[in-house]
Amino acid sequence: MNDQLIEITDISKTFKKQKTLDNLSLSIGMGDRVALVGSNGAGKTTIIRCILGEYTFEGSVLFDGLDPRSNREEVLGRIGFVPQIPPPLRMPVGDLVNYVSKISNSDHEHMAEIATRMGLDLLEIESKPFQKLSGGQKQKLLIAMALGRPCDLLVFDEPTANLDPAARQVLFDLLAERSNKSMIISSHRLEEVASLVNRVIEMDRGRVVLDDRVEDAVGTSGRLNCTVTISKPLDAFDKTISEWNFTSSDKLKWNGVVAGPDRLRFLGTLSRYAGLIKAVHMDEKTGVL
Repeated sequence: MNDQLIEITDISKTFKKQKTLDNLSLSIGMGDRVALVGSNGAGKTTIIRCILGEYTFEGSVLFDGLDPRSNREEVLGRIGFVPQIPPPLRMPVGDLVNYVSKISNSDHEHMAEIATRMGLDLLEIESKPFQKLSGGQKQKLLIAMALGRPCDLLVFDEPTANLDPAARQVLFDLLAERSNKSMIISSHRLEEVASLVNRVIEMDRGRVVLDDRVEDAVGTSGRLNCTVTISKPLDAFDKTISEWNFTSSDKLKWNGVVAGPDRLRFLGTLSRYAGLIKAVHMDEKTGVL
C-alpha cells in the first residue's frame, strides 16, 4: 500500500452549469484523519462521491493507485462509508446486514455489537424494511455496518446527523478507538470532530482554502461530568435536558455526562434557557472514553 492513500489531481465537476469542484488537487496519506469542513455547497460531499467512484469528472482520482471508477468493487471493499442522506433501500434490515457482512467478509455479530452500543437492537428491527426506520435508526445501522467491517479508510459525511446525544457520545468513542484508521469526516461543526482528527481541510466553492495539520488529540477529549442548576422548574427545560440523559431529584439541579466534542452543542442548547440557569459546572475527565 502506498504512503499516499488518495491522490486527487486537478479535478473539476459541474452540475447543471454550476461548478462544484474547481480544479482541485489533494493528497491524503495513510494515517491521516481528516476533518473536511465548509459551508453547504462547498463541495465536501462531491469530493467524497468522486473518491467512491460514483461521479464522472475531469481530472484524476486514485485510491492506493486504483481508479475508483474502473476498480469500484475493489476500492469500495476497502472503504467504510456512512452517507449524509441514507439510501432509500427496501431490503429488510436483517437481509441488509447479512448482505453487507457477506460482501465485506465481516462478522454479522460484530455489526450487531456496535449497533447495540449505539442503542439499536437489530433483533427488534430485522424484519423491517430499511426505508421504514426512523432517521436515527438508519444512521445508527449505517454506522454499525461501516465500523463493523474491515477497511483501510472510514468516510463519514455529517456523521452526527439524526443522532441523539447519547448515540453521539458512543460514536465519538467508537471513532477514537479506531484512531489507527485513515478517516475523512465531513462536518459543519469542526468542534465536534476536532479531537478525532490530525488534519483539517476547509473547502469553499469547490476549492481547498485551508489545509492544516493539527495536534493529534485522540483520547484527550473524554467526557465531561456536568451539573446544571436552574432557578425554577420548567417542563420545557426538563424535556430538553432529559434528551441529554440528565437526571434530577428536585427538577432544579440536573446531573449528567457530556461528550467532550459535544460541549459547544450542549452549551448552545443551554443558551436557550439563559434566563433560567443559575450555574453550570463542567469537570473534564481527560483520557476517559
